[in-house]
Amino acid sequence: MPFVIDPNRSPTPPDVLTQQTVSQYLRSHIRTVTDWPAPSVQFRDITPLLRNPKVFRVLIDAFVHRYMDPALRPDVVAGLDARGFILGAVIAYELNVGFVPIRKKGKLPFTTVQETYELEYGSATVELHTDAVHAGQKVLLIDDLIATGGTMMAGRKLLERLGAYVMEGAAIVDLPELGGSDKLRASGLPLFTLIDFSGH
Repeated sequence: MPFVIDPNRSPTPPDVLTQQTVSQYLRSHIRTVTDWPAPSVQFRDITPLLRNPKVFRVLIDAFVHRYMDPALRPDVVAGLDARGFILGAVIAYELNVGFVPIRKKGKLPFTTVQETYELEYGSATVELHTDAVHAGQKVLLIDDLIATGGTMMAGRKLLERLGAYVMEGAAIVDLPELGGSDKLRASGLPLFTLIDFSGH
């Protein structure tokens, strides 16, 4: 069933959403950049979603309306470096919960735990402060997209190493042909995404 925001609850004028689902509306504002950052990569650029205030609000509302539900409300939001910071910080603010950055290696000043992972065009290491979360906290883990799933899996491992419970992974875009979402779900992580770029 298509995800649709009630126009009466959104500051977006009703005429914008009556003919389109939220997913279709947001998808129309994503730019595809070919051969970046490596040959044969189709990069889904979310920056056009952010520069238009109306579109940005629809995007954030799509997540906030979901996680305002008491059954899905996190104790803290964790954002993956770097575009996950943009989404995660705003969503945490709207939910009135804390925000935790999971950063690339060498960017955090305090004691950290770290995890190295493979992605579709190389490898990377992410880190998390050892006092970022507490044992038993429910965490929403967020990024801009899911490709091979390596970044989100690494973030989940870091959070769980500190005793937190990652209740759900969330992203704007899923690229299912790269296998990441299947791998994450097979590991037991529920996922919520707004746009599926399968077959394009």
